[in-house]
Amino acid sequence: MKAFSKRRVVLLGSTGSIGQSTLQVAAAMPEQIQIVGLAAGSNAAALVAQARETGVKHVALNDASQEAWLRAQLPADVKVHVGEQGLIELATLTDADVVLMAIVGTAGLMPALAAIEAGKDIAIASKEILVMAGEVITTAAQKRGVRLLPVDSEHNAIFQCLDGHRGGQAEVARLILTASGGPFRKWSSELLDSVTLEQALQHPTWQMGPKISIDSATMFNKGLEMIEARWLFGIEMDRIDVVIHPQSVVHSMVEFIDGSIMAQMSRTDMIFPIQYALTWPRRLAGAMAPLDFSALAALEFEKPREDVFLALSLARRAGQIGGTMPAVMNAANEVAVQAFSKGSIRFPQIWQVVSQVMDQHAPQSSAELREVLAADAWARAAAAICCA
Repeated sequence: MKAFSKRRVVLLGSTGSIGQSTLQVAAAMPEQIQIVGLAAGSNAAALVAQARETGVKHVALNDASQEAWLRAQLPADVKVHVGEQGLIELATLTDADVVLMAIVGTAGLMPALAAIEAGKDIAIASKEILVMAGEVITTAAQKRGVRLLPVDSEHNAIFQCLDGHRGGQAEVARLILTASGGPFRKWSSELLDSVTLEQALQHPTWQMGPKISIDSATMFNKGLEMIEARWLFGIEMDRIDVVIHPQSVVHSMVEFIDGSIMAQMSRTDMIFPIQYALTWPRRLAGAMAPLDFSALAALEFEKPREDVFLALSLARRAGQIGGTMPAVMNAANEVAVQAFSKGSIRFPQIWQVVSQVMDQHAPQSSAELREVLAADAWARAAAAICCA
């Protein structure tokens, strides 16, 4: 078997939960994975600690106001990049093979496009960039011949189930994304009206950042994943389903036209999908313990309550309409989540704001980046008005 070539990785979003897990993977596999660049949003102190631990020679911080402090904390041979241009510079480092996108929201769009243009493979944990600009991203990747490697546990699971399948898309009946259901899966509509920020941040399975945790509580996270799956795997929205699976042991499934279903199972730990994305097409021994079936009391599956959790129907609608509508849905959701976090709107109003903004939008083609960016800006302004 051909020897595995060490992967040199630029990590954008290093101080978040995905970024920290990626650093654990790299630390456990020093002969296979080398971190060559780190980027953070505003947590300069954590970035300094990570840079010292990994020995990288390139760091980037989106918050340019901390540039002087950051430079003073690092050795002179470490180059500091700042702002969006700094992220782009890091994403196009000549000594990098893979850029892992773990930036929350749409801030990773321009760095991702720059990395693709530079011929880097992209490991995607930032689902928003494919939701916002899936056609732009996938077209650019195909043109440059680079790979889009899914890091989200659900998409990584589907990637594994399809890997090596010779029949192509025509033999796929459905992609089935599993969802934990979030902290409110059994709550009534009446109770949801009183949800607090603290409650929305308490995810029952995963430890995640605040934006993703709230998206999981509303199920917009799963809605975004449906659209992301459409672009990653070239499958139409009507062949992408969601099933609630509270134990989060089955990470997702693929149903084929003969009725057989392939599922990927492992411990509930982001270490595994990150490692698989960075070592693909090889499977290498890692630090994660195997799944203990004897410890599993039960595996439950149930239909999502789309009449209560409106995010799934809104996402399906956005994906089926296409064009700039997914970008509008994503932008409106980001604004609404921020408004809820500040106490400006109630929990169910997140869905209401997104629905209102989508109703107001006349979708355009999403083949051109300028149209996507214009739709994103328009949706943010429209959502801000709805949240006022």
